[in-house]
Amino acid sequence: MAEEDINNLVDYHSDEEFPSLNNQDEQPLPKGEVTHVTVHASGFKDFLLKPEILRAIGDCGFEHPSEVQHQCIPQATLGTDVLCQAKSGMGKTAVFVLSILQQIEVTGVDAVLCLVLVHTREMAFQIKEEFERFKKYLPEIRTRVFYGGVPVQQDKAALKQSTPHIVIGTPGRTLQLARDNVLKLNSVKYFVLDECDKMLEANDMRRDVQNIFKLTPHTKQVMMFSATLAPEIRATCKRFMHNVSLSSPTILS
Repeated sequence: MAEEDINNLVDYHSDEEFPSLNNQDEQPLPKGEVTHVTVHASGFKDFLLKPEILRAIGDCGFEHPSEVQHQCIPQATLGTDVLCQAKSGMGKTAVFVLSILQQIEVTGVDAVLCLVLVHTREMAFQIKEEFERFKKYLPEIRTRVFYGGVPVQQDKAALKQSTPHIVIGTPGRTLQLARDNVLKLNSVKYFVLDECDKMLEANDMRRDVQNIFKLTPHTKQVMMFSATLAPEIRATCKRFMHNVSLSSPTILS
């Protein structure tokens, strides 16, 4: 990895915060970063997904991947860091849900392996529902949602009873549970920010995201998704990624 790329990564041992990001008008993507893919009559089976996942996809009535899925899923299932900008309704959520379910191995594992951070409880529930329907034939994978507005003792009791393999949560509650040492993030292999622009624009939420990130292992896959990516936010996103110099982030207009 080039020295300049190393300097752009998050410093796990630094108290430095990311530069403040103000809301700015969305800018066109730099030339060369937009990739258009012609989606042919390929199906999800071409991604070589687990039979259990393909069966669940079939139950949902899906036959052909969207453009964003066609481009991102092959990269994501290989463990590549992904930065994806695509309009709403293009199937961004399925990209990381399917990719994580394809890679995750939970046999004999009693630890959180995947962390998905979102900015609202509504999004957390929507993403959990996506995991549930695509892991229909993978019942051994456990998921759980954590968010503010409910008694924290309720979340702590749930974690003591059973450790989820996949956690979907809002930054504030996730950080609280981690700092109270009831949500252990030292085994996380997959770190996802959905609607990353909204979480990295607000100072307090961005600080929580960074602190959570520092509690996870240095080596992990990072995936970020958004409908809009201003240049300043795109640069901040890349600071979370360890293998940007090895594989350029995927950005779709």
